[in-house]
Amino acid sequence: MNPQIEAALAVHEFFFERLKLKYAVIGGIALQFWGEPRFTHDLDVTVEDRLDLPELVRLTTDAFGSRVPDPETFARETRMLLVRVAEVDVDIAVALRGYEDSLFARIRSIEVEPGRRLNICSAEDLIIHKALSGRPQDLADVQGIIQRQGKKLDAGYIRRWLGQFSRSLDDPVILERFRQLWAKR
Repeated sequence: MNPQIEAALAVHEFFFERLKLKYAVIGGIALQFWGEPRFTHDLDVTVEDRLDLPELVRLTTDAFGSRVPDPETFARETRMLLVRVAEVDVDIAVALRGYEDSLFARIRSIEVEPGRRLNICSAEDLIIHKALSGRPQDLADVQGIIQRQGKKLDAGYIRRWLGQFSRSLDDPVILERFRQLWAKR
């Protein structure tokens, strides 16, 4: 099994089984399920914020270590935990309420080997994350998801959230990126 999937299974065990927290794999690993697969060297995860942030940092870094010297300050400033699991860099976003509640309600539990499952964000939520980023590779990934998933996608859900992000960030380009990619399908 590939190292990123093994790392994702360790993250599943830690957050979902041990801490009883909702989480979702996002980024390149989720892309393997929804879009055009490509190599990724890391793992991106979002986890709910039900625990006090210092406690979440302590528990997570006790289990996996930290890639930054002061993980609590870094987490407070960025809402990110940077750890390494079995030689794989794992970027853990601490979710904000609102959109992430919707993301967690839509996760897909996918069996990656007999008896072992991962929680993967929906194709629509992966599009939202990648459209927000706006990096060229992420936009190519969005196009691949649209091509592979086609009419199965809930475009209204995507437009609604990207529209909200466009307004709250005062950046109309966020929604326009998706509209342009959707028009090419």
